[in-house]
Formats: sequence, structure tokens, C-alpha cells
Amino acid sequence: MSSFTAGFIGLGLIGGSIVRAMKYYYPDCRILAFNRSRSPLDYALEEGIIDEALPSINEAFASCDYIFLCAPVETNASCLPLLKPYIKEGMILTDVGSTKTDIHAAVEKNGLNRFFIGGHPMAGSEKTGIRNSKRILLENAYYILTPTKEVDPALVEKYRELVISLKALPLILSCEEHDLSTAAISHLPHLIAASLVNLVKNSDSEKQTMKTIAAGGFKDITRIASSSPEMWEQICATNRDNILIMLNRYIESLEDIRKELTDRNKEEIHNLFAESRDYRNSISDSSQGSLPKSYSLYCDMVDEAGGIAALATILATNGISIKNIGIVHNREFEEAVLHVEFYEEPALKKAAELLRKYRYVIYER
Repeated sequence: MSSFTAGFIGLGLIGGSIVRAMKYYYPDCRILAFNRSRSPLDYALEEGIIDEALPSINEAFASCDYIFLCAPVETNASCLPLLKPYIKEGMILTDVGSTKTDIHAAVEKNGLNRFFIGGHPMAGSEKTGIRNSKRILLENAYYILTPTKEVDPALVEKYRELVISLKALPLILSCEEHDLSTAAISHLPHLIAASLVNLVKNSDSEKQTMKTIAAGGFKDITRIASSSPEMWEQICATNRDNILIMLNRYIESLEDIRKELTDRNKEEIHNLFAESRDYRNSISDSSQGSLPKSYSLYCDMVDEAGGIAALATILATNGISIKNIGIVHNREFEEAVLHVEFYEEPALKKAAELLRKYRYVIYER
């Protein structure tokens, strides 16, 4: 499969990252793309990661072996009637959306079940748009495939092999199982983080004491509350039923916790933390999940002039870029004084190894 043609509708962070990976691993592949605004297409042409920018959804898509729907869910669904005349036997139609039930329903409505394999690369970034796309974004990330019942198993295997070749980790699920699972491990946590941040905001004093001491653990566990409001409004709308199922279960668990606290049941409180600790520690760090990953280390540092500058200089002279750096003022549940965040995992590993050579005490999460 050294040569194929892939068409993209929508060229943002995920679409752009897939295109970059395809062009890297398959230099002879041909990439066509359509995007509502022209600037991402011009940028992609300048970067040499697409071969042709299309003015509309037209007959050029008939030449594709793969068509990737990389726009928002509602937009993807509206593109299906326009694409239908150009879908041919052996073609794979896919998407990259975070929810699957709605797009599967739209595919069925348009009679395209035989061609559709839903796709969800479980990778992302706090930044959006094709200018922030990266070839390595998909590496070691789960890439969930949700084939329809009518699609040829040979096409599923073909797509699975493509995903593997792009260094991602394919996982085949039904669209229903996908949406319930992501509701639990991604969508509900985002809602909890947002509500917790707003709880602190609305409970704080005029002196903003809570906000002042929130640095450290609180900011870490609510990091995902900084995600795009527009994107999460859409995700909540398209996966509403599954989110409500998990939200109701979570409310029940909170009510149980409230009862144990009210009854001063120390044993049950202890069991709550013990069970959650053991289960969390059993979760693998070897692959990316649905939540954007933070590549951070913490280190001890004497409070003296030039300390942070010296550390930053060591990293910079070794070609390591820092995403964020700062003093951890609230260390009640944290080790170390300085928090350093990086853009990618290789940079984190290289920095930790380097700083240990300079006898810094390093803590990795």
C-alpha cells in the first residue's frame, strides 16, 4: 500500500496531523483536501502536505481510496449527501469525531453503511488548527475504529493496517460501546472539572483565597477545564444520553460518599481512596488516552537568584523547548518546588535524564 489517494474534508489539528503522518510514511500517496476557509488549504500546500486544494466537494473525491471527514459532527453529516455520488466500491469512508452514534445514524440515512468505518484518534492538544498539527500526534495513541455491520471485513483490516503504519494503536469497537466508554473516561471528567472550577470560583471570598492557593494539585486535576467551550458544547449534545447515564452513576457515588462522611464511616472512606489508588495505578502509561496528556516533571530547587534561569539554560542549550515553567506555591500534596512542562514526551524524557546528570532531584508523574 505504498501508493493511495486520500481525501480530507476539514483540515484542522487532527486532519492535519493525519495528513502529515501519511506524507511521512507514504511519500507517494496523493492527498486532496477541501476546507470551508481557504487559509488552512494554502498553508497545507505551502507545507507540501497536500497535493490539491479543492474548491468544493466535487468529482475529484471519486478518485480516493479513503475519505476522511474531519469537520465537526454536524458538518460531517451534512457532507454525506454531497459525497454520495462519488463513493465507489472498495472505498473507505471514515471520520475522526469524538462521538459516533450520530454520524453512524447519518451514514445509515444516506445508505452508505457498506463504506463507513468510524474513526476516533484519541489524541489532541490544547492548541487547535492545522498550524499546530504534528506528525507524531498519533504515535502510541489509541485509534478507535467503529465499523458498521455491513462493511466488508477486508476493508476494516485494510484500515486497521493503515492505522498501525501511522504508529497509532487500533482498537475496534461498536459505536455504542465507544460512546459509553468515552462518556465515562473523557466527557464526564471534563464536565466534573468545569463544574469543580466553577464551584471554587463561586465559593471564594472577596480576597480570592481559594484561587490564590489553587496552584499545584487543584490546577493539575482541573487542567481539562480549559478546553474549548464550543467543542464541548457539541460533544455534550451529540453524546447526551451516554453522558447522562454516567453522570447519574457518578451522582449516586457522590451521595454514597456524602453518607459515609455524615456517618463518620472511616473504613469506607479509607476503602474509597485505597480502591481508586489501586485501580488508577493499574492504568497503563504506555499509550495515550482520550484526555490531552501533560508532559511534566517536578524538581527540587534552592531558592536563590538565577536558579530557574540556570535550569532553563541547561535545557535550551540541549535543544529542549519548555512549554511552561513555574514555582509550585501550594505543595501540600506535591513533591518538589519547580514544575516544568514540555510539548512532547521525548522532550520530557530527555530533560529528566539530563537534569539528573546535573544532580537535580527529579519527580515524574
